[in-house]
Amino acid sequence: MSDAKDMSFFGHIGELRGHLIRSIIAIIVAAIIIGFNINWIMDHIFFGPTRNDFPTFEMVNHFSKMLLGEDSIHLPKDFPVRASKLYQQFNVMMAVSIFGGIVVAFPYIVWELWRFISPALHPKERKNSIFIINSVWILFMTGVLCGYFLILPFAVNFGVIFKISDIIIPLYDLSDYTTLFLQVVLGMGVIFLFPVLIYFLTTIGILTPMFMRTYRRHAIVLIMVVAAIITPADVLSMMMAALPLLLLYEFSILMCAYTYKKVQKAAGNLPAVQK
Repeated sequence: MSDAKDMSFFGHIGELRGHLIRSIIAIIVAAIIIGFNINWIMDHIFFGPTRNDFPTFEMVNHFSKMLLGEDSIHLPKDFPVRASKLYQQFNVMMAVSIFGGIVVAFPYIVWELWRFISPALHPKERKNSIFIINSVWILFMTGVLCGYFLILPFAVNFGVIFKISDIIIPLYDLSDYTTLFLQVVLGMGVIFLFPVLIYFLTTIGILTPMFMRTYRRHAIVLIMVVAAIITPADVLSMMMAALPLLLLYEFSILMCAYTYKKVQKAAGNLPAVQK
């Protein structure tokens, strides 16, 4: 630990550069693997939410048959996609490979970050930081899965079944679908890191549980705005995005209260009652 503290500024920069280089290499390796399997990934993962056999649709229809006696969701057999530009398919392949590489390599990236900061921590701080570091990649992956299985299917379903005239023949743009996919999936992954932000703001004394409870109604409005940004214009998709975010906010309040209590106890000035 003393070596880490005595290291010069440029020594820290050199150390950080090594971690960044290894993280970038991990992203590139993961992106290359995805690129070599792009056909399977596009058919089974990327366009998975456009088919009736997608797990989310099958689960919804299962309960729908139990309650209503028929399927609630039934997508058209075909999902016609057009590539209107010469290099559009190549650009989509690169985008899917790079962003997929980031998602796959994210746990390793977080581990490299922990390796960089851990030498400067005390043993007790290092023990607590392991929990935080694991929470970062677990929350991110949970958000990605939530966006992919919970929000994206209903956004696709609304876009496919909504019609203003039977004369119009649907022909979907590849870039539009790619933007929707990345916007929802990665957007939810980033938003699910909110509890980590709350933890650090509480630790340095900026946030308190009383503040979060007092401004809960304002937070709900903000959550609805964020849900509208990361989803299409339909109300169902927005509500499907807002629900986990509201639960995440309530969880963040509990975590803020727990962290605040620990901080106050460590400082020796814990109030008798903290509401």
